[in-house]
Amino acid sequence: MGKFTVDKKFWELFPETKITFLIAKNVDNTSYRDTPDDLLDKANQKAAKWVPDDPISENPVVKDWREAFQKFKTKKGARCAVENLLKRAKNGKGVGQINPVVDIYNSVSLNWAFPCSSEDSDKVVGDLELTVADGGEKFLPIGEAEVEEALPGEVIYKDQESVLSRCWAWRDSSRVETTETSKNLIFYMENVNPERDADHQNAIKELQSKLKDYLDIDTRVILVTKDNPEAEF
Repeated sequence: MGKFTVDKKFWELFPETKITFLIAKNVDNTSYRDTPDDLLDKANQKAAKWVPDDPISENPVVKDWREAFQKFKTKKGARCAVENLLKRAKNGKGVGQINPVVDIYNSVSLNWAFPCSSEDSDKVVGDLELTVADGGEKFLPIGEAEVEEALPGEVIYKDQESVLSRCWAWRDSSRVETTETSKNLIFYMENVNPERDADHQNAIKELQSKLKDYLDIDTRVILVTKDNPEAEF
């Protein structure tokens, strides 16, 4: 993978968005090492403070993303990934273990109410781009067997082969998902509300700290904005 770019069509919709990337190399995701056993339990409990009101859409951190999703074409029922995490925590179902790296970034998502994801960068083909779909771009979601197609006007992450994330921050592709065998990773966390910039920065710091303290993963930070729309990886 060479670089990350954001299409100007995206900035026309979301000029104030900030996207922070963490780049990690030579990762060992096979063991929980120093990760606390109650990492997700504590995060699921902490998440409740972000969504005290009913319905869940009335809470500001969810409303931010609901309003963002109204600005582009989405698949029916698509919601920002962080809303799904917060909803599970609020309903007492909780977010469970997947693998060490995913559990850590899910805990940060719950603690700070920002969507966060990671991709296996060894499986990214060519450059990574955040753009608005022409329609028909192929996507195979994690846990599914049938290939989907992006809708015209849908915000997507993609590489030269296919869509990596549909409806911006909704679902990720199985082709690049972070597994126990992943060695090189790219994390990203988006913020659509400028009033939450300080929270966004603190969430990134927490993610860096947890990756280092629990799994001994060093990361490099890259901030992408409308004024700095490209990054070399």
